[in-house]
Amino acid sequence: MKIDISDMYSLRNKEITEKVHIDMAEVKSKAGSFPVQAGESFDLTITNEEGKRLRLSGEADLTVQIPCDRCLQEVSYPLHLIIDKTITLVETEAGSDDECDEAKSYIDEERMLDVDRLAFHEVLVNWPAKVLCKPDCKGICPKCGTNLNLAACDCEQGELDPRMAQFLDVFRNCSD
Repeated sequence: MKIDISDMYSLRNKEITEKVHIDMAEVKSKAGSFPVQAGESFDLTITNEEGKRLRLSGEADLTVQIPCDRCLQEVSYPLHLIIDKTITLVETEAGSDDECDEAKSYIDEERMLDVDRLAFHEVLVNWPAKVLCKPDCKGICPKCGTNLNLAACDCEQGELDPRMAQFLDVFRNCSD
């Protein structure tokens, strides 16, 4: 979703609140493509601070389908996004190129704010390090690929690293 913010550039110390919706169908990253199940409308507040900065703030909820890290079963994962960005409008001598690049990544030449891009950056920041379908997920068998949460497999699980085989002999001798 894009919203026109061209009026906000000239209105010093003005604040508006827009009802916006995240239109992303999926979250694409280097890790893969993850479908967005649900995204609710939210209020985005845009404030012109002294004609020098735009402050963007709001909170949004999004539900994304992410595979479990152990068994690969799809999990509906809720993300709570807190948007709090300040974008520099006027280039100053002390202003860095990074600030200008950030403004260009959210606002195009026609002064349209890309809400989906703004939300995407927040999704990346809030992306979970590990997702499990349940806390005691057993994962999948490394040999046959059976989901161990659903069924047991007949694969031998006791295969050892050949470098550690001598330790197994020590334990066998102790039990005799």
